[in-house]
Formats: sequence, C-alpha cells, structure tokens
Amino acid sequence: MIEFPLGAATTPAGLARDPHPRLAELRAHEPVSWLPELNGWLVTRRDLALDVMRDAETFTVDDPRFSTAQVVGPSMLSLDGAEHTRHREPFAAPFRPREVREGFAEFIETETDRLVTALEPQGAAELRRVFAGPLAVAVVTRALGVAGVGTDTVLAWYDAIVRAVSDLTAGHTADPAGPRAYAQLRSAVEATVAEGAGTSLLAAAADRLTLPEVASNAAVLMFGGIETTEAMITNALLHLLRHPDQLTLVRADFALLDGAIEESLRLEPGAAVVDRYATRDTALGPATIREGDLVTVSLAGANRDPAVFPDPDRFDVRRENARLQLAFAHGPHYCLAAHLARLETRIALRHLLDRLPALRLDPDHPSAPHGLVFRKPPTLHVRWG
Repeated sequence: MIEFPLGAATTPAGLARDPHPRLAELRAHEPVSWLPELNGWLVTRRDLALDVMRDAETFTVDDPRFSTAQVVGPSMLSLDGAEHTRHREPFAAPFRPREVREGFAEFIETETDRLVTALEPQGAAELRRVFAGPLAVAVVTRALGVAGVGTDTVLAWYDAIVRAVSDLTAGHTADPAGPRAYAQLRSAVEATVAEGAGTSLLAAAADRLTLPEVASNAAVLMFGGIETTEAMITNALLHLLRHPDQLTLVRADFALLDGAIEESLRLEPGAAVVDRYATRDTALGPATIREGDLVTVSLAGANRDPAVFPDPDRFDVRRENARLQLAFAHGPHYCLAAHLARLETRIALRHLLDRLPALRLDPDHPSAPHGLVFRKPPTLHVRWG
C-alpha cells in the first residue's frame, strides 16, 4: 500500500502545466505529501506552510542542495540565522515602505510613461517582453546601481539564471548558460564597486560584505526583483482581462487596483514554491519528517486554502482578506522588495488601463500561466483601440 498515493501520482510536468486541481486534492487529503518525483515533501495547507516558513531552525534554506545557491553561491536567500542577517541587512534600507515611495515612485512613473507612449500607436503587443520585463529591469538596475549594463543584457542574464534554478529544482542538470550569465553579472558588480559610485547600493554593501557576497546577493535581488514584478504585472493583467466584470469594477474605481493585485498574487504567485530542508526529525501535520528531507512549501497551494479563502478559485478584487496571501513567502525570508514590487505593479496597471482603450486579450495568441517554480504566462498578447 502506498502511504501517499496522490503524491506518488503527482509529476513536475503536471504541476508546471495546471497545478491547482491536484494541489486542492493534496491539500484536502495529503496536506503534507511525499512526492517521489521531487524526492521530497510537498506542503499545501496554509497553516502548515506558515509553520515551515516561520521555523528556520527546523526548516532551513542552508543546505548544499538549495538550487539558487548552486547557481550564484551563498546569499541572503540561502542562509539562515546570523549569516542571513549579515547578508540581508546591507541591502534592506532602500526597500522599506517610505524609502520605496520617496526613492522610486517618480522613476517608475516616468519609465512606465515612456514604455506606454511607445506602445500606444501600435494597437497590439506582447506585453511581457516589451513592457513588464523592461520595466522590472529598469527599476531593479536603478535600485542596485549597476553601472554600464543595458536592459537587454540584464534580461538575458535573468532568463539564464532563472532557467538554471528551475532545472535544478525539477531535478535536472542546470543549463550551463546560467553559471555563464552569473559570471558576467558578477563582473559587472565588481566593476560597479570598483567605480565606487556614491549612490550605488552595491558599493555601499561592499563596505560590509566581500565582493563575492555582494555579487551573489545582487544576483538574488536582480532575478528576484525582475521575476516578481514581471510575473505580478502579467498575471494581474491576465486575471483582469479574463474577468471583464472585475475589470469593470477596477476601471470605475482605481482604489480597487490594490485588491486586484493582492487577489492575483493569491491565485497565481510568481514564485509557486519555496524549498526548505529539515534539520532534525519532526512532525508536520500528519507526516513524520526525517532530518535532511527536502520540504517544499507550495505557496500556490496555501494561497487557495478554503479554510482561509472561501470560494478560493474565484478572482474577486473585493476579497477582504486577499492580503493574507503568501506570494512573498513568510518569516525571515519574506521578500525584501515586496513594497517595491507592489508599487511597480500598481503604477504599471494604472497606466495600461488608463491609456490603452478597450485593452483586451488577443484571441489569436491565447496564453496561461506556466511553470513549476516560477509561474506566469510565457507571453501575454493583447490588443487595444
């Protein structure tokens, strides 16, 4: 008899394509389930997901199997305790709520206006690559202060690093383009620090961290910042355009835009899973976890837990508790740039909805979110006018 039959029948390909029906089954019947194809546990219930992410002593990221660290080395994302704090603190100040508003709002407005102005006459576009990605790159490059690097280069690095991390998470060999891209990013970081630009966050961090440590954290912030924001914009726009009734509500009252963003994050978090490793034998819900076991938290599963979110598959921009979503994780590894990502997405969506009349999905190019680790539409073709 198989102890976890649903887990045994769950594949990475299925979770990448359309995870939500299977995640609902797992959450109801095997909320902590062993998945042989991932060689680890999958946690899908929200309360248990919180237990894992809050307890860094029992469920750590600091393990040689952690996929991101294999590509970019140790960073705030792959360390816990005092070392995590030492890596994170030099980068924290610009991403606090007040500093985000004062330091980035005007730049994001200007950059968004520039991108939308270029789009307006065209009548159609693929918004992930010509809008969401370039906006996210521009903002994260400004935030870090990387010198002399263009948007196309940063996007290429980001694509390669994300692909390598996804390969490793799925149990495959990493695409060698990932380490190559990281080596180029590291060179750019070292050049920026060498220039000693007074306003550069990287140069300031180099006063407290070694150059390799600055580079690894810059890589995490760069691809995390791009991935988070690109996914937030494309997923939220897809949700709104798929639900005309909800789009009508938002168009009538842009104050509902924040609710739409939180609800989109709940339904389709850009990062669908986070990995931890058990430091000791422990009980988690109905399961007995052994020291060294991989424990993967499904943020996508936790975000549709009906015990917290009634009618969890419905997109409702007025959902009162949507902000309880866990798309930015929880605990010591809560996303450092969550406030910046929210600000970017709010400004981006407001400009798109305000300036592109009759904005709608292109029926000739349908798309849907896809991905085991990082989930968003591969393309988002739209028309307007």
